[in-house]
Amino acid sequence: MAVRDGAAGGGKAGRADEGGEAGKAAGAAAASGTVKSGSADGDKAGAADSADSADSADSADSADIAEGGKAAAKSGAAGGGKADQATAVFGAVKASEDKAGTKDDQAPAKADAAEKTPAAAGTGKAAASDTAKADQATAVFGAVKAPKGGADSDADSDAKADAKAASWGAGASGNGKPKEDARLKAAVAAWVAEAEDKDDAKAAASGDQPTELIEAPKAPKDGKDAKAQASADQPTQAIKAPANPDSESERTSQFVPLKKDDAPAAKPLKAPKPEAKPEAKAESKAEAKPKAAPPAPPKPAAGTPAPAKAPAEPPAPLDLLAQLTNTPPPPETPVRTAVRRVKIWTPLVVLLGIIFVVVQAMRPLPAPKLAIAADKSSFAFGGATPPLTWPSEGQAIVDVDGLGRVGSYGEMKPLPIGSVAKVMTTYIILRDHPLKKGDNGQLIDVDQKAEDDFTNGVKEKESVVEVHKGQKISEKEALEAVMLPSANNVARLLARWDAGGEEAFIKKMNDTAKELGMTNTTYTDASGLMESTVSTAEDQVKLGKKAMQDPTFREISKMTQYTSTTASGTGSGVEYQKTQANFNKLVPAFGVVGIKTGSTTKAGGNLLFAAEKKVGDSTQLIIGAVFGQHKSPIIDTATDYSKQLILAVGKELTTTTVVKKGEVVGHVDDGLGGTTPVVATKDLTAVGWPGLKVDLKITAGDKTLPHTAKAGTQVGELTAGGGMGEVKVPVALQKDLVEPSFGSKVTRLG
Repeated sequence: MAVRDGAAGGGKAGRADEGGEAGKAAGAAAASGTVKSGSADGDKAGAADSADSADSADSADSADIAEGGKAAAKSGAAGGGKADQATAVFGAVKASEDKAGTKDDQAPAKADAAEKTPAAAGTGKAAASDTAKADQATAVFGAVKAPKGGADSDADSDAKADAKAASWGAGASGNGKPKEDARLKAAVAAWVAEAEDKDDAKAAASGDQPTELIEAPKAPKDGKDAKAQASADQPTQAIKAPANPDSESERTSQFVPLKKDDAPAAKPLKAPKPEAKPEAKAESKAEAKPKAAPPAPPKPAAGTPAPAKAPAEPPAPLDLLAQLTNTPPPPETPVRTAVRRVKIWTPLVVLLGIIFVVVQAMRPLPAPKLAIAADKSSFAFGGATPPLTWPSEGQAIVDVDGLGRVGSYGEMKPLPIGSVAKVMTTYIILRDHPLKKGDNGQLIDVDQKAEDDFTNGVKEKESVVEVHKGQKISEKEALEAVMLPSANNVARLLARWDAGGEEAFIKKMNDTAKELGMTNTTYTDASGLMESTVSTAEDQVKLGKKAMQDPTFREISKMTQYTSTTASGTGSGVEYQKTQANFNKLVPAFGVVGIKTGSTTKAGGNLLFAAEKKVGDSTQLIIGAVFGQHKSPIIDTATDYSKQLILAVGKELTTTTVVKKGEVVGHVDDGLGGTTPVVATKDLTAVGWPGLKVDLKITAGDKTLPHTAKAGTQVGELTAGGGMGEVKVPVALQKDLVEPSFGSKVTRLG
């Protein structure tokens, strides 16, 4: 028999030298697992003359040969590519056209020839031989190849090949031929028929690679290697090629994997698991060419049954997970886009809403406030404004403190005011050095300048009080000297004591005038003697209202006289007298309580007056001024017009009830839109005169409004008017005061 190996490296097949033993090179070629049934890389196949793949006959027993024959035949049917070199060696027995009687003594010569031609063994070239030997490394699988005579002689050739295959336990006959065994012949014939049926039914056989069988097509009958067929030596891909339609009998070998894969595999024949020789592994790896991408297998010839498709392998776990999770999304539509946006934004909006609600609910509540009702903000007295007696020159004005202006006369333009300027001097001293009731204040040292001013003042007929250097005068006595006898020298002394100098004090006077809104007033000296000190009746009434709020000032201004501690009482003039009288002759008549007279040749007669009038339950302060009276006696003229204004206004003052007890006058605003009404606890009687419009206001006073309170709780006051004559009544809650609702807390802004 001749051994037929498949070309593994893709080189052209050629004849090897005949005779001799296969040797190491033949073993290496057999270990490469090549079968002549087809070229993996598409090279041409040639008839081999020597059995390069057969090793010496003493290396394998008869059982190995039989099992190996079946495996080789199955492998040949599955495909002729590179076999797994680590597990199996394919030896194919070719039906020799030569004589069957090849002597055993030719084996050594063939072995020598195989060693001299390693390329033939490395590239898988087959050689014809009469004898097939078992491979020492693993097992020899004998396959029968049909002779060139055609398909009619396939059966006879197969029978002869089977008879000449290595027998189970049969020794060599006397003429050197292998001893034929009838049992082996019958077994091989039955197995060949079974293999042909299986080849037609299955799509691919299991390869001895880590995952799947490698099956290569057989070479065409015309001897041309199928260059379209690529090497099947891929570790993971099964290539099933149709059998040679011209020679069905050649598919007489089948490769059986020693290890099952996940893919379904054919039932393997029982065969030992041989180990390939290390030399064969190394040589095969060294000579192997780079693997090329396998081309598509050739279409089967007409009349050949189409191979069945191999069952699909179950996908790997990761691939299966990818198929389940990486499904393409459905096409975009406006509805899907809107739904997706709702799903994305709704949780965020809900979270922000929760945070907003919590923050709003935990924020401090705004302070409640009292507000007056719109229809209670003012009250108008009926009737026409009463007529008043006004001077014929200068300017005059009269107000009721806290209620408003009764009337005025003349153009309010600046004019000299004389000693009325001392009102500002007294006001600043009491503001910067206030006195408590019954307290005389600090002692002031009388300097030489004060004494000199007294001496010169007597000569110039100024208003002065006797003082001498080294004396001490109390603050209160000094103020009494300024306000009552209008002592110019003492006014300058107070200026130097307060500010360190008269110029600094004058600056304070002007600054204070601006603070009080006295826009037409200019001070150039502390006494008002200088004609450059100018003002208006209107500006001085503003100052008079402010000064009369100080108890000490009000106390001094309504005094008729005081006793001087600095005057000697020995002189002939009033400036030397111990008792110094008030120059305002209206005090204390007609309720007059001040304020200050002032007269010079340039300024004429001037009087800033104040009178108290009892009206109902309140005391009203009538305050006014008459300036620029030059009719002699100038001071008496100013005093007379002032008295007439005081009497006329006092007569017109009246009272009326503007709010009754229990009447709703306003509400408490909680700052979040909630309101609780408040009512007056007493009748409110306002003071005014015909034609007067009185403003009403509601305040909490010095109390802090609570967030919650019971009905009837006093929460503030309702006031009519202002100043000394304002009228007040308490206001209380009409119903319970409660905190703002949760909804109000959440929805509040700011």
